[in-house]
Amino acid sequence: MIDHRIASRAEWEAASRELLAEEKAWTDERDRLAAKRMALPWVKVEKDYAFDSPEGRVTLADLFDGRRQLFVYHFMFAPDWEEGCGGCSFIGDHVDGARQHFEHNDLSFAAISRAPVEKIEAYRKRMGWTFRWVSSGDSDFNYDFHASFTPEERENGTAEWNFTQKGDPGTSDIPGASLFYRDEDGSIYHTYSTFARGGEMLLTTYAFLDMAPLGRNEGDGIMHWMKRHDRYPDDGRTVPLAAEPAEAA
Repeated sequence: MIDHRIASRAEWEAASRELLAEEKAWTDERDRLAAKRMALPWVKVEKDYAFDSPEGRVTLADLFDGRRQLFVYHFMFAPDWEEGCGGCSFIGDHVDGARQHFEHNDLSFAAISRAPVEKIEAYRKRMGWTFRWVSSGDSDFNYDFHASFTPEERENGTAEWNFTQKGDPGTSDIPGASLFYRDEDGSIYHTYSTFARGGEMLLTTYAFLDMAPLGRNEGDGIMHWMKRHDRYPDDGRTVPLAAEPAEAA
């Protein structure tokens, strides 16, 4: 058994009440930050970005799919890679469940990567995802939103990312998210972007683990346990995601 303090039920309830007060304060702080995020000034998108999709060329405006808001996930998948980033794939596993709800609250979703659309489609089908995913391979989009960096930027140390960092990020692409608003007159505005640990907000897996007795159980190896979901070994205990169809009576 792990060495951990054992208490009476009365002690546990007293400690839980103290923790609850801190959790409530953290919830209020989260609400305050969310309000501040929504109050950020917006920047008008002046370029006419276009992307490759399985249906052909689509514009940034098309990705809104008739809604006013668009969530773009900058999915790390460079043109010469054979599969998408493992960490981005971890986030990808969380999208479709949420998407079936937030699409009914005026928010569309699209993942955007520099890999060719054929590679993207093959990997999307392999992972069983249904969200929209397009290629920005011949577009400035990734570079303009600081999710990709040219060889020249990396070589001369002028790459900029996460608002505060400059130099060589050590990779051609980084993960992140950018949000957009489309006005009635068709104008599109960039409203918010987040990088680095900002993506943790999308990971309900961590929300479950953070409530568990051992937490994330990662030690110094952040996400060392995580694999693409089709690469986990079958230990005989995992319940299938979809129930077997019932036999007809």
